[in-house]
Amino acid sequence: MDLGTVLRWTAERFPVRPAVRGSGRHLSYREWDARTDQLARALAAEGVRPGDRVALALAGGEPLASLHLAAQKLGAVSVPLSTRFSPDELRYCVEDADARLMVADTANGERAAAAAAGGAVVLREASELDARAGAEPDHSLGTRAAESDTSVMLYTSGTTGRPKGVPRTHRAEHSAAVAHAVQTQLRDGEVVLGVMPMFHTMGLRTLLASIVVGGTWVGQPAFDAEESVALIASEGVTSLYLVPTTYWSLLRTGRLAEARQLDRLAYAGAAMTPSLAEQLVAEVGPRAFVNHFGSTEIYTFTIGPDVAAKPGSAGRAGIFSRVRLVAPEVGAPPDAVVAPGEQGQVIVSMESLEAFAGYWQRPDADAKSIREGWYYTGDLAVADEDGDLWVSGRVDDMINSGGENIYPDEIEAALVRCTAVDDVCVVGLPDERWGHAVTAFVVPAKGTDPVFAVEQAVAYAREVLPSLKRPKRVVAVESVPRSGVGKTLRRTLVAGDFAPLADSAKEPTHD
Repeated sequence: MDLGTVLRWTAERFPVRPAVRGSGRHLSYREWDARTDQLARALAAEGVRPGDRVALALAGGEPLASLHLAAQKLGAVSVPLSTRFSPDELRYCVEDADARLMVADTANGERAAAAAAGGAVVLREASELDARAGAEPDHSLGTRAAESDTSVMLYTSGTTGRPKGVPRTHRAEHSAAVAHAVQTQLRDGEVVLGVMPMFHTMGLRTLLASIVVGGTWVGQPAFDAEESVALIASEGVTSLYLVPTTYWSLLRTGRLAEARQLDRLAYAGAAMTPSLAEQLVAEVGPRAFVNHFGSTEIYTFTIGPDVAAKPGSAGRAGIFSRVRLVAPEVGAPPDAVVAPGEQGQVIVSMESLEAFAGYWQRPDADAKSIREGWYYTGDLAVADEDGDLWVSGRVDDMINSGGENIYPDEIEAALVRCTAVDDVCVVGLPDERWGHAVTAFVVPAKGTDPVFAVEQAVAYAREVLPSLKRPKRVVAVESVPRSGVGKTLRRTLVAGDFAPLADSAKEPTHD
């Protein structure tokens, strides 16, 4: 199944049902189908042909969603790019993708112009293309992509080096959308908040799963907690799929209880602390609360279907997935399965309907991540007696302190419960005695003196953590560095890129 056909068939089933709402244009399914046909014609008039890459440098919302769908109808490849990329990073991705056309909105126009300067890509303003589309016939061009054709190419931010292109076929994208609808228990006509960036797999999945179930996609170009809560309440949003940091922000508005119709929650992208899960259950009382564990490359690894009952568990393999835990050593073969209860690295079968086929022009990355038909995720986990996974961190995040392996996630889950702390990130910093010292970066709670926050975090760690896992150093900072989709950027702190507000290392310690 190709994605252009998915939208067209949904429009045939529910022509007058609201398809797009939110802070931009409001469209029924019939109107959205027609509008994306017009945009597909406008792209074709710019010289875009099936198989060509179209770079999209726009904030979220309906304009980006419609351009993405228009590319699907034309058989072109959508390349949505991060709004946080610098002009140099943007230029790299545009040139690496060999994009024929780049479309940018006003907010991203300056970066896009700098990225396009001197290159072969044609740059157009989104408003200009939108106006051109308005003059085009509102029926199909007659083109249709094969399910094996590439639908989208997402660029992963990566932890080192240049971003990697992840091409995904129509089949993989449709399968992932169907899996998402089933696994997060979406209903016919579900109303979802479209605020996660569409340069990330979570944003695309919210959009496409909404179309699959004939739902209403409530677009919000960029996250603002107060605006999000207002949209959730006014548009009758019933389902959220967000990263944990975004849920924290919504809770802090004190208004989430206003969302009377909200009863579906799902999260991905990072671990959720039990404390946050408990607060969401108390505030929302969701009928479904799901932990989705996956990646850009293979959308679903595992699903934790009941966060309220088992907070923190990543659950079992998704409906299109096969998962193993193998020895955590580099180069471990797929048959090096660990014993029950032992920690292993998570690998996922490339036979999944949701899987990519390999990175764009990066055989080195393929060799590192793909082995004998399995994708090596870089995540570490333990399976409990029920067979459910508990993710313990990334292979690269492991801290070796005094010869012992320590994982940041469990320390963070403990320290975030300290009332003097709003946020926390744990890393290993070089240390002459320990090799790497467990170091906690904390964000003081609102109105809390940084020195007091550090003192309280140190004292709390003594109460709740064994000696081995207590931070040797606690540093108060303004904020924890995160990517555009809320993933913690530990490498930034490890590199020393932080400004301390207070630091326990400046005071004598007794540990």
